[in-house]
Amino acid sequence: MRLRHQLIIINLLCHGIMIAALIVCYVQMVLTFEQVRFFIGIAFIAVLVSIIAYWLMTLPIQKSIEQLMRVTNQISRRDFSEIRVSERGPQEFRDLEVAFTQMGRKLNQSFQQLEDGERARRELIANVSHDLRTPIAVVQSMLEALQDDLIKDQETRERYFTTSLKEIERLSSLIHDLFELSKLEAGQERFEPIRADLESILLEVLDAHTVVIQEKKIDLQVKVPEQLPFLYMMPNKIIRVIGNLLQNAIRHSPPNGIIQILIQMYESEQKIEVVVRDEGEGVAITDQDRIFERFYRTDLSRNKESGGSGLGLAIAKSVVELHGGEIGVRKPENQRQGSEFWFTIPLA
Repeated sequence: MRLRHQLIIINLLCHGIMIAALIVCYVQMVLTFEQVRFFIGIAFIAVLVSIIAYWLMTLPIQKSIEQLMRVTNQISRRDFSEIRVSERGPQEFRDLEVAFTQMGRKLNQSFQQLEDGERARRELIANVSHDLRTPIAVVQSMLEALQDDLIKDQETRERYFTTSLKEIERLSSLIHDLFELSKLEAGQERFEPIRADLESILLEVLDAHTVVIQEKKIDLQVKVPEQLPFLYMMPNKIIRVIGNLLQNAIRHSPPNGIIQILIQMYESEQKIEVVVRDEGEGVAITDQDRIFERFYRTDLSRNKESGGSGLGLAIAKSVVELHGGEIGVRKPENQRQGSEFWFTIPLA
């Protein structure tokens, strides 16, 4: 039996007892017949009014309870598509429905994070397996050929040794990047900033990339403010960030292309922005949200020469966030193609 039916039975029972008491009073001649009839009439009116009032008051409560049951069943099915709060019913039930709705949204976010984490874990395993297996297979095949003395030509033997060494170096670099990224994402990298000059850091990065820039005949344009303040940062980490962005720009720039590096100061926002702009094929809008994920490549063929290792931008993002800054990519203004990677560092 429903609660509302039990309550209405109790209400009728109470009024029935009152009417019975009036009849007893009449039998015992405590009240006259007119008085008893008057009081019984009032009692029947009270019964009618109480039933109507009860119905009007409990109907919204019943609907609120049914709404809560629907929401509960919906949450139990992990269906968070349309969890709505009723605007009717007592305030307490509306507050409870709001709490259920918020709980549903948080559960949805938690489940989504778990699913994203599981998907990222599977992608990580697949990508690591691919990127480790390829150089290992190359080195293994070449060393086996050399061991079995299948290569007689001295020039070819030297080329095999050189290629094997490059693959081992690439493998070592990949493992180092994985270790560094894992420390950054796990929060194990301590933030120990020192007072450093961003312009000097930029010059150090440019010196390290001079040869490859000249080989590709890239026109490198640098614009730095005349008075650039010292910043509190970890110089080696910022060198890594700028280096990763510059390598990415060089990789995707055409021969004789233009790469611009701009440093802009925003005193009102208390930050400095570093921009690396290229004339490459650009980054599709669908890739812009994921390009800073580890092992994500815009080149679906996963060509190691054009797609990179897939860790550089993820490391750059973690380093910038460690410094309290932001990083992103956008389409350059007044350019048909190309991309513009940027990151910020707080002034204080």
